[in-house]
Amino acid sequence: MTAGRPTSYKPAFVKQAEKLCILGATDMELADFFGVTARTINRWANKHENFCLALRAGKEVCDDRVERALYHRAVGYTHEATKIFMPAGREEPVYAPYLEHVPPDPGSIKMWLCNRRGDVWRDKIESTVTFDVGERFGQLIAEMDRRRIEAGSIPGELIADD
Repeated sequence: MTAGRPTSYKPAFVKQAEKLCILGATDMELADFFGVTARTINRWANKHENFCLALRAGKEVCDDRVERALYHRAVGYTHEATKIFMPAGREEPVYAPYLEHVPPDPGSIKMWLCNRRGDVWRDKIESTVTFDVGERFGQLIAEMDRRRIEAGSIPGELIADD
């Protein structure tokens, strides 16, 4: 016997959740729809495999649609459109169909390339700085040790002679 309040989960929620996710619903929006908290949505997903699979499938369909839209924005596209005119003296509007071209969007191009070809288009700049401290560094360390010995902060016998 389990303690606590009985669950409000119903198997019918599986199909509803999948459809909502296909339409772009977030976990918070699912929670609002089902009258529960987002934490409950997570619990249902962990406890009910079909519910979890429905969430994943629905979100994947939605993500695929957004990916296609980003691609089309990156390469540009043409679509049918209609201009509506209301000439003076006419009682009915005039509809003029035409093909509208949407040019490629630089922001979409950059996002696509940074994600798909990150090795070439990544904003992250990597640089390596090397330098040879050589003899001068050794001289500086020796001078610091000499001054600390003179000041009495390091006993002279702790400094090894090379």
